[in-house]
Amino acid sequence: MYNLSNQVLEQYPFDVEEVLKGRGAYICKTNQGKIILREFPGSKERAAALEQILLRLQEAGVDADVILHTAEGELLAKDGEETAYYARNYIEGRECDPKNRDDILRAMEEMAAMHVALHGSMEQEKCVPGEAFLGEVCKHNRELRKVRNYIHGKHKKNAFEMMFMQHFDVFMSQAQAVEQRLERWLAGAGEDRRKEMYGICHGDYNQHNVLFAGKRTYLTNWEQACCDMQVVDVANFLRKLMEKHNFHVGLASDMMRAYEKRRKLSADEWEQLYLRMAYPEKFWKVANHYFNSNKAWVSGRDIEKLRKVLEQEEKRQEFLRMLFNFE
Repeated sequence: MYNLSNQVLEQYPFDVEEVLKGRGAYICKTNQGKIILREFPGSKERAAALEQILLRLQEAGVDADVILHTAEGELLAKDGEETAYYARNYIEGRECDPKNRDDILRAMEEMAAMHVALHGSMEQEKCVPGEAFLGEVCKHNRELRKVRNYIHGKHKKNAFEMMFMQHFDVFMSQAQAVEQRLERWLAGAGEDRRKEMYGICHGDYNQHNVLFAGKRTYLTNWEQACCDMQVVDVANFLRKLMEKHNFHVGLASDMMRAYEKRRKLSADEWEQLYLRMAYPEKFWKVANHYFNSNKAWVSGRDIEKLRKVLEQEEKRQEFLRMLFNFE
């Protein structure tokens, strides 16, 4: 892997002094400072679109990655096996601390600034407003029923399976309610109204991809950027933080107020946020992991995760009541 990265780096107009392995990437010390080199999961056209997104953020005053061109002016460098890589600036900063309220609120404000800059962005015409999430919900619900049917057919059930069956009806009812409410929303909201919610999303907005350097906040690792309802970023980040903080209602309220300092959510966006948070995502994830693993023996980790889902459910419902009445 070291030789491979050197082969690619020869295409860039700087001298490499040292290569270190980082999280899914190479950190390269060069005569022009540090850079990051990593595989690019997409085509040349996607790389060009990503650069336009990053330039748009720069114009709006939002700090983010800067893609570095090869000596030939290309965005991507390929090795002998045609694997594509891209280089970008290395940002000196510390990650957002998910236990630090100030860090979390600062990350929410910066997310809002990012969404303002990328609302209704260049990839909007390729979106299918609202229907992708419904398809995802329907698929997850089918998978939950498949797990239920499999366990129901077993004569001898282990501890995980008994716990799952005991609580299945409650969580399945929640999942079906989200599916039905989403269908009603899609039937009532016209395409133009839905398109108003779209823009470029980061696609992987989490504490690792928000860096603080003094008073500046940098958003990094844009490989998963996509066109979607921008509230998807909000939902994903909010869910992760709520799971870590046992669905602390006060923190959730502060997070949403921090976001709305920079960008107000519409009534439709609040509805979509609520539906995404109301879906029993964690219950589905645990069930899906169990079903796709070796079921000859029960995983203590699966039992622990399911038990945590059950322990947090009362707090999660309290959080959902707050979210539904927040706007």
